[in-house]
Amino acid sequence: MKRLRWCLLTTLAMLAALITVLPAGAQARDDAPILDPIPDDPAPSGLGLVLKEVAQLPKSEPSAPPTDPRLARWNRINHVGELPDHSGRLYVPDLNGNLYFLDKKTGKSHVYLDVKGAFPDFYSAAGLGQGFGFVAFHPDFKKNGKFYTAHVESGNALTTKTPDLTPQPKTGYHGVIDEWTADDPKAQTFHGTHRELLRIGFAGRVHNLQQIDFNPNAKPGDADYGKLYMSVGDGGNGNVGDNGGDPQNLGVPQGKILRIDPAGNNSANGKYGIPADNPFAGQSGKVGEIYAYGMRDPHRFSWDTGGTHRMFLAHIGEHEIESIHEVKSGDNIGWSEREGAYTFRKDDRCHLYPLPADDAKYNYDYPVAAYDHDPPADWNCSSDTGHAISGGYVYRGAALPALRGKYLFTDIVDGRLMYTEESEMKRDPAGKHRAQIYSLAAYDTKGNPVTMKQLAGDDRVDLRYGSDAKGEPYLLAKANGKIWKVVGTKSYAGCRPNDVRESRVMSADNWAPVTPSKWRFPGKEVVLAEAGSERPGPRRPFEYAVLKSGPVLGSSKIDAEVRLDTPVDIINRDVIIVFGYQDDTHFYYAHLSTDNSIYPHNGIFVVNGADRLRIDQQWNANRSHGAPPTITDADWHRVRVTHCAGTGEIAVYVDGSTRPAMTALDKTFTSGRVGFGSFDNIGRLRDLTVHANPAR
Repeated sequence: MKRLRWCLLTTLAMLAALITVLPAGAQARDDAPILDPIPDDPAPSGLGLVLKEVAQLPKSEPSAPPTDPRLARWNRINHVGELPDHSGRLYVPDLNGNLYFLDKKTGKSHVYLDVKGAFPDFYSAAGLGQGFGFVAFHPDFKKNGKFYTAHVESGNALTTKTPDLTPQPKTGYHGVIDEWTADDPKAQTFHGTHRELLRIGFAGRVHNLQQIDFNPNAKPGDADYGKLYMSVGDGGNGNVGDNGGDPQNLGVPQGKILRIDPAGNNSANGKYGIPADNPFAGQSGKVGEIYAYGMRDPHRFSWDTGGTHRMFLAHIGEHEIESIHEVKSGDNIGWSEREGAYTFRKDDRCHLYPLPADDAKYNYDYPVAAYDHDPPADWNCSSDTGHAISGGYVYRGAALPALRGKYLFTDIVDGRLMYTEESEMKRDPAGKHRAQIYSLAAYDTKGNPVTMKQLAGDDRVDLRYGSDAKGEPYLLAKANGKIWKVVGTKSYAGCRPNDVRESRVMSADNWAPVTPSKWRFPGKEVVLAEAGSERPGPRRPFEYAVLKSGPVLGSSKIDAEVRLDTPVDIINRDVIIVFGYQDDTHFYYAHLSTDNSIYPHNGIFVVNGADRLRIDQQWNANRSHGAPPTITDADWHRVRVTHCAGTGEIAVYVDGSTRPAMTALDKTFTSGRVGFGSFDNIGRLRDLTVHANPAR
């Protein structure tokens, strides 16, 4: 059954590839669905974050028993930041209603403001973003005591209160922005006044108000200083029904980023100002508060505090695409006509389509980075695939040099940690070029590899980034209400075994081949001259030779040059690097191949008394592909395999890259010997050097 599934998935991947490479203008360009919009997966970075748990916020409950099990979390904390008053106090909003202050040194928290208690119609019982969504402190909070909250109301509010901007038909929820003024900004609990600034009506229970914030780069006297930005979702179903098309409608606020002046009064309700430099200010029939538009669920935005101070938005997609956009005044992200750089069709809930030939005339703002969902082959197109992006920010802090210039972000659901290089995040009007996305590992403070699912204690992590005033990153999870600070970085498989050094071992008496007659040892090379044949027992490499000189090795770093002598027109050609070798049915190997489209190729495997098992973290079973092919020609290639026996980390590097081609985490074997071989191809090895620690 497994082989049948791989065959099916491979066929789907090949069809997707054929569709996406059709020439411009071909009839199928507008008619054929794209089965795999973004074939490239996030690549391993070889870098990990060291995480220290600093707090667990109190358990909380929604405003009423939820019907959606995804709302049944320890709590619903969704951000951590630092007050702009040099007090060192962190703040944490909980969607279920409380605003907490958190002591950075002790990790102790207390309620600063009960937002839920301040509003009788407060609602957080349905919808993943409903409740007390966000808080933003005015840059002059130390002097004026002002801060702003976004929350959701329902119930009596729907009949007793009126939205300020055009509501959606069949409004069921109000998103509300309030301004609070503390009598004493230094106080540890709030006492003061508040006033409502803005109320927006939404039809659905999802994609309501998301983030609100101030531009940290703006200084007193700048046009942007003190202007409040708000990301406003499409209310759910912004592509169909009564509110279909709202994100493209400049006459309504849904599906937009808004920008207002809380200190002004020229808005329709007189409670705030509409900045004159907003792109649509003063234009008839258009909402002057709009800064950018065309959005489904604009989850998180941030400004780079270095570089050219660009604004970035993490946008949660519908079908397939989780995207990052650079946002400028007047930009149109494209929803619901586009999802990422693909055509969204309202008559097809299962696929995206290529862009039309005349797409340039629309001037959509396509992603500077993106990844897709890769749903399983049996996905029914209506269920949640378990992916959603949560944007972080470009790291410009001082404590973690390895992260500088990287835009850090997460997948909310599965807890993956990722980044892109800010320098590679460039706008492309055609939507073809995007920055490479890299995956990050995670470690506890003892250096043990961990995952965010493990740290959160749940397969659904509900993970988000925050930061302090110095730009140092924090992570927080709703699953268990915990907050971790990133206290360091660590190289993946970064052990440095140096006690034993093996080199100049090319002579035949140093090697033990499976079939000696198939091997040649001319002096500076080890040559597999004849292809091997399948042998009885578990499925494993057919022919290899093990280096028998020296001690049995523990952690090891293997450096060598390899060459494939099988003709390049044979796509499934391969060589292998053996390590952790115990005997003929117990060892690891790294498979280096021209092909990455089927399970046995181009990956890291373990043979443990049974058929070889793939253990690398790059295999995408839903799309039947692994890491990009490692060897595609007849040239020599430099290969490094690092195996850290203590942690189980394995990394494979090719041609001097600082980032691994493949990684794995497995503790089956903590010692063994190294070797070289293939399944049924021929090749050779030279310049072998092994640094290792003796087996214990």
